[in-house]
Amino acid sequence: MKSKKIKTIILLGALIASLTSFGFSKRLSKTKKENTNKVVKKSSTLNQNKNISTNENDNSQNLSERPKLSISKEELNRVAKRIFQNEAAGKKNDLVVWNSGENFPSLGIGHFIWYKKGEKGKFEESFPPLVEFYKSKNIELPKIIKDNKFAPWKSREEFLKLKQNNNPEITELINFLYNTQDTQIEFIFNRLEDSLEKMLKVAKNKENVKKQFYRVANSPNGLYPLIDYVNFKGEGILPSETYNGQGWGLLQVLENMKGSQTGRAALEEFSQSAKSVLERRVKNSGAKNEQRWLRGWLNRCETYNN
Repeated sequence: MKSKKIKTIILLGALIASLTSFGFSKRLSKTKKENTNKVVKKSSTLNQNKNISTNENDNSQNLSERPKLSISKEELNRVAKRIFQNEAAGKKNDLVVWNSGENFPSLGIGHFIWYKKGEKGKFEESFPPLVEFYKSKNIELPKIIKDNKFAPWKSREEFLKLKQNNNPEITELINFLYNTQDTQIEFIFNRLEDSLEKMLKVAKNKENVKKQFYRVANSPNGLYPLIDYVNFKGEGILPSETYNGQGWGLLQVLENMKGSQTGRAALEEFSQSAKSVLERRVKNSGAKNEQRWLRGWLNRCETYNN
């Protein structure tokens, strides 16, 4: 009898232990499953965050547009000679000038603007960025540039008197600019490469501006008009460079173009559009007497389709 009781107690103990173990195992399995789900959800969240980050980067890349334009050194040098001819009639002495009716001197093959200290001009100042470009290439600068952040002459009259008397600093500056034409044209070419991204940020019809830019660029000799015009009249993105709210830069020329053919047709339309934009500028200029410049400007535009 006693033996049966012992056996019964042992069996009951084993049964209870088995049931307890089963319940614990079930709870443990459930806990593991919940933890696994949490890990999966967390991992999924991380992946979603990665996708968001990637998409943001993709969008920023889509908004930027800096073209990789290809041009040989020989062709770029030919463009430099044409710009030198356009701006200074190919005359070495006219690499440093101060034109009548302007409040700034113009320097180099691109007649880059250099303002006096405190001078607020309507047009974008381009000579200081050129100086920085020289410095980036470790090119030794002439004394007058080393010593002056701003144009050092107080007036056009003072400048002309010094130049006529063969001022040694001005002579050194002229020689320097004549001997570094290759650096200046590289600077202008870089400006063109930077221009498309700037124009697309403010253009109303971005697709057309982009299309017309590449349409001209991909035409034979098409880089010359783009390089020359962006140096000649700028990108056309500054509010200060407008009359009656209308600009005259490269952006406005491209916006006026509607064609699709490359080659001769593209260059002719670019030339005509540039003329139209410049004629509008003169019309909007009012009493500023810009009519005197128009004939030369239009002749310059004629070179774009040659």
